[in-house]
Amino acid sequence: MTRNRSRFLLVAGLITAALAAWVVYDLYAPRRTEMRRFDPDEVARLETAMWRSYYSRQRVALFRQLSELLRTQYRLRLWRSNRVAYHAARAAFVFKDGRGRSDYERALPDLVNFYRALREVSDIDFDAERAARLELEWWIVHRERRRRAPGDLARALADLAAELYRVPAERLAEHAQLRAEAMRIRDDRAGVGGVTEDDWRRIDELLHQSWRSLLRAVNSP
Repeated sequence: MTRNRSRFLLVAGLITAALAAWVVYDLYAPRRTEMRRFDPDEVARLETAMWRSYYSRQRVALFRQLSELLRTQYRLRLWRSNRVAYHAARAAFVFKDGRGRSDYERALPDLVNFYRALREVSDIDFDAERAARLELEWWIVHRERRRRAPGDLARALADLAAELYRVPAERLAEHAQLRAEAMRIRDDRAGVGGVTEDDWRRIDELLHQSWRSLLRAVNSP
């Protein structure tokens, strides 16, 4: 009995050590991601799904979709993708529950952590802190859309993408306008009784067009 127990403890110890080594490697091993190489249709599909999860307050679903996006499009490994997705999902719901700028800015630390993690693997030398602030800014512009001038949301979206890909914001106008239009449909329909499946299909179509436009823009000479 003692010998069997010793063998069990040895095997358990080896498994635990192997798991710990895997987690550490997954989290901290150097990675490099080509930011301009992504599948626009997959990004659009996941963004539609994430919007639906966010607005229906499905926190776990949003976390899982973010993690999938990070693995498939930014090529993060399992544990790292989950850690980074946690920051993004938490920022989203901190913001969602906010009532003013001081509340909204409580999401900023998690957004900074999110963009720092992307910067660690990115082949583009973007400013993680600035990207986090630009992300938060378009969230605020969108939340305050009734008090903002037409075009403010599209400009804010273009500014974020311009920082991430280090291209002129003007080149990203189509991407930003299509994405802003998808948001407008969701907002307008939610305000008059609810977003139908037909509405979500139209939103999904616009997001596919938007991310295809971004792929062309960031890879053009």
